[in-house]
Amino acid sequence: MKMNKKVLAAVLSGAMAVSVMGMAVFAGETEAEAGDGLANEGKFVVGFDAEYPPYGYMDDNGDYTGFDLELAQAVCDLEGWELVKTPIDWDSKDMELESGNIDCIWNGFTMNGREGDYEFSVPYVNNSQVIATSEDSGINTLADLAGKTVGVQADSAALDLLSEGGDQADLAATFADLQQFADYNTAFAELMQGSLDAVAIDIGVAQYQINGREGYKILDEYLNAEQYAIGFKKGNTVLRDKINADLKTLYENGTFDEIAQKYAGNGVDPTMLCLGESLGEAPAEAETEASTEA
Repeated sequence: MKMNKKVLAAVLSGAMAVSVMGMAVFAGETEAEAGDGLANEGKFVVGFDAEYPPYGYMDDNGDYTGFDLELAQAVCDLEGWELVKTPIDWDSKDMELESGNIDCIWNGFTMNGREGDYEFSVPYVNNSQVIATSEDSGINTLADLAGKTVGVQADSAALDLLSEGGDQADLAATFADLQQFADYNTAFAELMQGSLDAVAIDIGVAQYQINGREGYKILDEYLNAEQYAIGFKKGNTVLRDKINADLKTLYENGTFDEIAQKYAGNGVDPTMLCLGESLGEAPAEAETEASTEA
């Protein structure tokens, strides 16, 4: 049967419109999943560096654990989500987040200088970039690094500091060499073997590496002061706000401090914790003193 050209055109036009609408709905659903987080499906996918103790690492039983991963599990317990721990290459973290493969970057993630690139939670740890070296290296100040070979993790906050345009670029210019490594476990192993003179590293990770090992130290002079927060895809304020609310609950019910206490002697010093301050909560001792004075 022949169909009038006008009728055929109308039918085709309608079919195309339905197809486009279907694609738009599908795209909308995909965008919602990537934007609001896979937690919509009852799963919370956390991207982390599996070689970054004490925040994220594999324990002796072959299980992924760490201060940040335990906090993430506590959030999932509140929300009724399944925690999906997803190890990532640190220098691929942005691609993983943008593609929707992960809901967030939660692993000792420095927020300073990156505020325009991510939606960040409230900061929960005060961190510093430091220099770790052997006690017999003869390196006692930052100035002593002149002519030395220094290691750093690729795409890290320490590397940003020491690269051109960074706050410590002038210091790095005095090094004989600045070598990049995929993770700090490898960098510290090179330090122990004598291939490196020093490592520029986060203070908590440095403390973890040095604990139980004799002959290593952290310089008294720090490279900087910064803060850790959870990084979400730019524009994903819904999931960020939900996690912020959960962090507040974990702080108020004591879970945050309980988890932190487990790592107190292993890279998460209680003096580094700043969640209460970020939430505008006065420390318990301060509240007690205020009450006594009143």
